[in-house]
Amino acid sequence: MTPAPHPQHGVDEMCPPGTRLYEQALRLGHLSRTDAERAAPCLLDHGLLQPAVTDPHRLEPVAPALALHRMLRASAQAVAEQRRREARLAEMFEPLMRLDGRRTAPAELPAVTVLTGTERINRAITEAMTEATGEVLCVQPNSNHNTSRGEHAQAVALERDQELLDRGLRIRTLYQHTQRHMPLVSGRYETLRGDAEARTLDEVTDRLIVVDRTVAFIPGDKDGSLALEVRVPALVTYLATAFDRLWRLATPMYPQAVQQPTLDGVTPRQRAIAALLVEGHTDAVIADRLGMNIRTARVHIAKLAATLGSDSRAQLGYLIARSGILDREG
Repeated sequence: MTPAPHPQHGVDEMCPPGTRLYEQALRLGHLSRTDAERAAPCLLDHGLLQPAVTDPHRLEPVAPALALHRMLRASAQAVAEQRRREARLAEMFEPLMRLDGRRTAPAELPAVTVLTGTERINRAITEAMTEATGEVLCVQPNSNHNTSRGEHAQAVALERDQELLDRGLRIRTLYQHTQRHMPLVSGRYETLRGDAEARTLDEVTDRLIVVDRTVAFIPGDKDGSLALEVRVPALVTYLATAFDRLWRLATPMYPQAVQQPTLDGVTPRQRAIAALLVEGHTDAVIADRLGMNIRTARVHIAKLAATLGSDSRAQLGYLIARSGILDREG
């Protein structure tokens, strides 16, 4: 039966057969070349056995201290050669980087980083805001505000935001209209001191934080336990531009609040609901998109139907279209 081939391994490793045979050689003082080549040829390859002066077929063990010294010297030589190679590469690329004009530091942060867990997400946002020198843009949809997790997140954000405002920087935040009178939100602006502004819309995007238009944080999943830290300039610019356009369409909430007018008995919230009804959305979808619970959405739908004199869902859609309420500026 042909023996299995001996596994290949580096000089910095010792296979079990080689270990046993080397220990045997140290105890006996010698081994036959035939036994060594058949069981552990690595001992010869790595210099742990050497031929006896008087008999080339007889192998003697090299002293462990001497073998270790040789291996360490070989390792040091390999490290030195690797460093020389790195130096040659740096020397070769240095004029190319001067020609390109864009310096990329070895420790530059990755373009997109996946952040896992609330603690790590908050820590990354805090670090980015600590280094900020201009403005922070935020979109805060109506989610988790009434939970203990939401309250804790608001407390962390409040301290972090105040520190930024104390340095003379600016914060602009977009909320949904349904959050204008939430105690957690209104209490935030009763507490903050500095250049903080807030506006509201019927609908906003998912959560977004843009710091100095150089780094953005966006959700990576639905429950908020995963986030993406984005440092791709084109993508961050795109997100900041989207925020700016929504900001221009939004209704001021703080520091100067502006109330949307009621037209012909139809409130701004009912107009938003009417637009989604015409698109054919269910009560559940309407509630989710406008940041309210489904019971509240149905109350508004019922009031809208009463105002327009509708007896059915189908008729309500027709009356909304005929009334022209969606064509009027709020």
